[in-house]
Amino acid sequence: MAEEKIYLYPIYIRIWHLCNAAFCLLLIITGISMQFSNPKYPMIRFDVAVTIHNIFGILLTVSYFIFFVGNLLSGNGKYYKMAFPGLYSRLKSQFTYYTRGIFRNDPVPFPVSMEIKFNPLQQFSYIGIMYILVPLIIITGWSMMYPDVFIPVKFLGVSGLHLTDLFHIFIGFLISVFMFIHIYFCTIGKTPLSNFKGMINGYHEVH
Repeated sequence: MAEEKIYLYPIYIRIWHLCNAAFCLLLIITGISMQFSNPKYPMIRFDVAVTIHNIFGILLTVSYFIFFVGNLLSGNGKYYKMAFPGLYSRLKSQFTYYTRGIFRNDPVPFPVSMEIKFNPLQQFSYIGIMYILVPLIIITGWSMMYPDVFIPVKFLGVSGLHLTDLFHIFIGFLISVFMFIHIYFCTIGKTPLSNFKGMINGYHEVH
């Protein structure tokens, strides 16, 4: 029987996804380097890490603007529209599949199609990342680039810059955790590499 494939990832989605992943990875590496910098044994020299971090923070902002506007103007935005009626039961069904069903070779509860690109857990997490956490990390990042303009000297008796920095680091940590989980779940496809191949050739292999 012929292998069933769906052309789910147009070239502009694949290019954006690759660039966004590279920007986030470089921001994580430089962010960690700045956070745990040791003058004697730096992962990346502090001033170099700051420069790289700022450059790719700006590029991430541009990338996010393309994502946001692109979803408004293209059909890709429909995949991020969540239907709230029955949401809990859909999330529970998908969670049960990930924790039990996948090991029993149960059928996929929400097969990928041109109408359903993300399962409920993916949709829930992607909306949280792309519409909440990424905007917040961009806002806090730009605020720290221009603290005199955007950050109060004191907030509730605590340094505004210090609070913004802590918030920025915390959000960065959550996005980092998401990236590792995302990479792991990408291996849960027809084969461990099929989802990665899909981001190269544009075709999702149905299983």
